[in-house]
Amino acid sequence: MSDVTVAVSPREGVTRRSRGFIDRSLVQLTLVRFREFVRQPEAVFWTFGFPILLAVGLGVAFRARAPERPRVAVVNNGPAAAAIVSSLQKDSSLTIELLSDTAAVRALRTAKVALLIVPGADGSVRYDYDPLREESGSARLVADRAIQVAAGRADLVAVSERRITEAGSRYIDFVVPGLLGMNLMGSGIWGLAFSIVDARGKKLLKRFMATPMSRIEYLLSFLLSRLVFLVLEVVTLVGVGVFVFGVPLRGSVAGLAVICLLSAFAFGGLGLLISSRATTVEGVSGLTNFVMLPMWIFSGVFFASSNFPGVFQPLIQALPLTAVNDALRANMLEGASLASVGGELAIITAWMVIGFVAALKLFRWR
Repeated sequence: MSDVTVAVSPREGVTRRSRGFIDRSLVQLTLVRFREFVRQPEAVFWTFGFPILLAVGLGVAFRARAPERPRVAVVNNGPAAAAIVSSLQKDSSLTIELLSDTAAVRALRTAKVALLIVPGADGSVRYDYDPLREESGSARLVADRAIQVAAGRADLVAVSERRITEAGSRYIDFVVPGLLGMNLMGSGIWGLAFSIVDARGKKLLKRFMATPMSRIEYLLSFLLSRLVFLVLEVVTLVGVGVFVFGVPLRGSVAGLAVICLLSAFAFGGLGLLISSRATTVEGVSGLTNFVMLPMWIFSGVFFASSNFPGVFQPLIQALPLTAVNDALRANMLEGASLASVGGELAIITAWMVIGFVAALKLFRWR
C-alpha cells in the first residue's frame, strides 16, 4: 500500500488557517456577545445614547456664561429705603427689588432673593442673609460696597485686573471625564452581569457545559467583546465633549486608551464576579445596585470626592471608579502621563485581577 501525499496550495493554506481561527470557541463566543448587544436597542441606547444626552444636558445647563446677578431686596419702611435703592442701582452687578416687610421676608425664606436690606431710622442698615448660601455672602459684600461708596467712602489703593478664561476650569470640563468613567462602569458591570444571569436563567449555560468550551473561554469572551464597545463608547463621548463643548484633551491619546482599557477590564471583572452565582435578574439587579450606588455617590462623577470628610477618604480613594475618574481627569485636563497616574492604575489593575480571579473560582454554570 503506497502513501498518498496531498498538496496544499499557499492560498488554500491561508484559507484553512483563517477558518481555523474564526472557528475557535473563544472567537465565536466573542462574536455572539457582540451580536447579542447590537440586537438589543435598549442596551445600545443606555450604553451610547444616554451618556451623550446627559453630557449635552449638563453642558447646556452649565455652559460658560456670565454669572447671574444676585437679587437683593430692600424693605420699604420709609424714605431711607429710596436712598438705599438709589445707592445700590449704581452698581450694575446687583438686581434690586423694593418690597414690603412681609414680602421681603418671604422672598428671603424662599430663596427668591439672596440678601435682605433693612434701613434703620438712624441711617444705619441691617443685612439679613443665610451665610451658608454662597450667593448671599457675595451679595452682602457687593451691596455693602455700593452703599459705603455712595456715602462717600473712597478707595485708597489703586487696583487693576487681568481677566483670564482658561479651558479646563468649567463644570463641563470636570463632568465629562466623570461621565466617561461612569459609563465604563455601567456598561462593564450591568452589561456583563445581566447577560450571564439571563443566559443562566434560560438554561443556556447548562447546554454550554456539554461543549468543549472551557469556563475561562466563556468569561473571556465577555471581556473581549467589551473591546469593540469600548472604542465606540470612548470615541463617542470624548468626541462630543471635545468637539461640541471644547473640553481639553491635553494628555496623550495612547495614555487615555490605556486607562480606558484597564478600566473596562476592571469593571468587567466585577460584572463577572457579581454574576458568578446569581440565578435571577432580580437578584443580580440588587447586587449591581449594591456595588455601583456607593461609587455613583462617592467617586466624584458629578462633584469632587474631596468634599466628603477626611475620615472617609481612604475608603473612597480605594474605590475603582474614584481611581478611574482621577486618572481620566489627570490625563484629559492636566496632560498627566501614565507614570503620573501610576497609583490610580495600580488600584484599577488590582480590582481587575481580584474580580476576574474570584469570578473564575466562584462561577457556576447552573
